[in-house]
Amino acid sequence: MTRFTQEQVDELNSKIKTAQEALQWTSDNLHPKVAKASSFGAEDAVVMDMMLKINPEFRFFTLDTGRLPQETYDIMDVLRKKYNITIEVLFPDTKEVEDMVKEKGLNLFYESVENRKLCCEIRKVHPMNKMLNTLDGWITGLRQEQTKIRKDVTMFQLDHGHDGILKINPIIDWTWDQIQEHIKKYDLPYNSLLDKGYPSIGCEPCTRPIKSGEDIRAGRWWWEQGEHKECGLHIERKRAD
Repeated sequence: MTRFTQEQVDELNSKIKTAQEALQWTSDNLHPKVAKASSFGAEDAVVMDMMLKINPEFRFFTLDTGRLPQETYDIMDVLRKKYNITIEVLFPDTKEVEDMVKEKGLNLFYESVENRKLCCEIRKVHPMNKMLNTLDGWITGLRQEQTKIRKDVTMFQLDHGHDGILKINPIIDWTWDQIQEHIKKYDLPYNSLLDKGYPSIGCEPCTRPIKSGEDIRAGRWWWEQGEHKECGLHIERKRAD
């Protein structure tokens, strides 16, 4: 396994400044032990297209929670055919889902934050962990302006929650306007939910369109109070000293 020190990561962040440079470095140094995690939002459309222009053999995976919108399945097929790629689809453990639903019901996530986090943990975090255990790095579509939790995230970082593998966030400093402009400029295929007011896309029962003036991620778990709403995939865990 390839692992990096914090000093090496700091050097990468000081030298590499653009998304294309970050993805070229990733292809040269980590492929094929690196993959892009995708929920098929606008950011994913941009990063995927950049990646395939650099390396047509780059790997992609997604988490099929069993509760995704049909539009997400539709764009997966569009992208698979357009780029002639394989998208590795990860599913949650059947027994874990069955036990959770048996005990707490199908719509448990509406009842409490604890239940919602449990659902995310079983349907998303656990299958993600299995995939990341096989990799030396993973590529995301994170952007600093998405949430307050992400405002200090850098282009390269050590993922201490996953055995210190390298996490690559090539468009971390992009704005929402830049994302939209890039999609239009290169006529990229994208999830049709974006045209229906969904700038952030997750599971169907946990995502709604945003209203005028709302934050980009206001449609995620909208019934919960507070600003720091995450599913657990991108919670940065500090290194233990």
